[in-house]
Amino acid sequence: MGAAIARLAALFTGDNMIPLSEFPAIDATLNATSALLLTLGYFFIRRKRIQAHKVCMLSAFATSSLFLGCYIWYHAHHGVTRFAGQGAVRDLYLALLGSHTILAVIIVPLILTTLYRALRGRFDRHKKIARWTLPLWFYVSVTGVVVYWMLYHLYAQVAAR
Repeated sequence: MGAAIARLAALFTGDNMIPLSEFPAIDATLNATSALLLTLGYFFIRRKRIQAHKVCMLSAFATSSLFLGCYIWYHAHHGVTRFAGQGAVRDLYLALLGSHTILAVIIVPLILTTLYRALRGRFDRHKKIARWTLPLWFYVSVTGVVVYWMLYHLYAQVAAR
């Protein structure tokens, strides 16, 4: 028990914290994992494997929730990272980021409503909203990875300054 308390205390004192610079990659990994789980969940429900679908979708929700926590933590402590690209690639990046951001806000109540209806056994209503929720959630997860790649890898040498 003492060791667990010491590890917990170390998190708050900063001795063993994850470096802030690692959070963008962690966020991208969580987004990619959510996209994979959403794809598997869709695959399972199309094959009437209800329990596997449920596990995948609840895991996607947990992964996306963890992403949101990490994202908020990172941006509360780091601030904004500006995209260094110019010209057409910048326009593409901003269009992608804009659609990603707007849909990321919209998707939260859709996800919560979809999960609520499923957990309450209201599958007819769950299916109706899930037809919208799944592709939007998938788009947000995938574009999150693309935005990360463009911001931290496509122009990494400039963004590092």
